[in-house]
Amino acid sequence: MKTIKHVSLIGLGAIGSAYGSRLQAVLGDSLTVVANEERINKYQSSGLEVDGTVFHFNYKLPQAKAEPADLVIFAVKNAELSQAIADMRYHIGPDTIILSLLNGISSEDEIFEATANSHILYSMCVGIDAVRTNNKIRFSSIGKICYGEKNQTISEDVRMVKEIFDKAEIPYEIPENIWHTIWAKFMFNVGVNQTSAVLRAPYRFFQEIPALHEWMEQAMYEVVAISERVGVNLTDEDVNRYRPILMNLAPDGQTSMLQDVEANRKTEVDYFAGKVCELGKKYGIPTPVNDQLYTMIPIIEEMGMLETVSIQK
Repeated sequence: MKTIKHVSLIGLGAIGSAYGSRLQAVLGDSLTVVANEERINKYQSSGLEVDGTVFHFNYKLPQAKAEPADLVIFAVKNAELSQAIADMRYHIGPDTIILSLLNGISSEDEIFEATANSHILYSMCVGIDAVRTNNKIRFSSIGKICYGEKNQTISEDVRMVKEIFDKAEIPYEIPENIWHTIWAKFMFNVGVNQTSAVLRAPYRFFQEIPALHEWMEQAMYEVVAISERVGVNLTDEDVNRYRPILMNLAPDGQTSMLQDVEANRKTEVDYFAGKVCELGKKYGIPTPVNDQLYTMIPIIEEMGMLETVSIQK
């Protein structure tokens, strides 16, 4: 069996930094981080502190020629994916394995449409509570990466990724049905990410306020209803499975969408509530909670942008 010796990563947010630090520990400079010049200068000046340890990665500009990597990992936000695919053009060859750690249910299809790569493994993160502040990333739980072939086979690609994850001590799971698992995570993100962003609520409020937890699950159950129409068939069991995960997250931890709102950044609402509302209309399924969230969160974004402009003046 072939082995993964060279990995290229794009996206040094909380998730990319957390898993990238583990990979660098075993790969050294055979882990390449692709970033633009501004970000590279920023990272190189002070390093990136991950869970108390400062890391200096091997950086490469997007326009710099490179040999295709054995494994490429996308850890950017959905709105940045199109640019990230273009930036990774020299790192993706016909035999390159690709993992997309993005939220939502559409990134693998977007990568395939752009690259025609036949080694895309469906993947997602669960249970990680990493938070990034400037050049510091902290987490109490690194969670795990769930991945696999959509056709549910244990391919050589799956085994190769398993081997490098074992070496890097990256927790992982190879579910029997990765597409069902990704939809379940999408369901959870639709609930917890969006309600936390609207109320600016860290995890402890979901852990301590039943009414908030119930509102979150109302948004999740709209995804359950849609999943039945598309053949994924989420159930109450999938909703219940996320309850202990939420309860074990750091109380002061924040969802990625809450971090975006507090930093006055564009959120991924189009890929959460936007997607739910789109599919709800397509299949004639009411989505009143997500309809409201899809109204409220863009307003919050615009308020943040106006606040940023006011500060700059």
